[in-house]
Amino acid sequence: MAGVRWPDEPGAFDRRLTEALALFGLLARRPHVWPSAVHGRPADLVARLEANGFRDIGGGHVMVMRDPAACPPTTVRELAPGVSIRTLARAEDAGPGDVEAVAGVLADSFGAPPWRARELAADLDLTLDDPRIALVLARVAGEPAAVAKATTFDGLTYLSSIGTRPAFRGRGLGALVTRDAVVAGVARGARLAYLGVFSGNPTALRLYERLGFATIGESPDLLLE
Repeated sequence: MAGVRWPDEPGAFDRRLTEALALFGLLARRPHVWPSAVHGRPADLVARLEANGFRDIGGGHVMVMRDPAACPPTTVRELAPGVSIRTLARAEDAGPGDVEAVAGVLADSFGAPPWRARELAADLDLTLDDPRIALVLARVAGEPAAVAKATTFDGLTYLSSIGTRPAFRGRGLGALVTRDAVVAGVARGARLAYLGVFSGNPTALRLYERLGFATIGESPDLLLE
């Protein structure tokens, strides 16, 4: 869970936390929160979560693109032979197997077990009806290869789930799907885009810097013990 903006009043905060924990339980997921240094609320969000049993498992850099409208969309001319990129901004944009393809890329990219892809697909299928969310999928010769997710609200786009399957790394696909995810956010009114990069990942840091992101600080990665 990212982009948390909950009430400052203690009772209201506790109710929102209880609702969130219930949702994690319903989904059979371990509660996991990455507080945003950009717009997380309340100001002492991290301290409150830690007081409720969350533990920092190693945070990362928060990076911001201050002029996402200047980010160019990918063009056919810059795509290598066999590479295609699609943005799934609405449920009707998804073709047969697209959601499963995105889930498979994420599971493979982050070293999750194969069965996790089925859970991810079920979650992603629900997001396609959310007007705030867009998914970007790159294929190579028809094979799902790289993905990115854009969540846009209040003029901000949060980029997440950016991954490339190991077999397709080193081809610049991560940069391409990230750019189109930014473009999808701008289409929804984003005036600023941001993402998080785990500490110790200099390759990703350099990639996002080349795209126009700049580090503005670090944020913890909180997991409920």
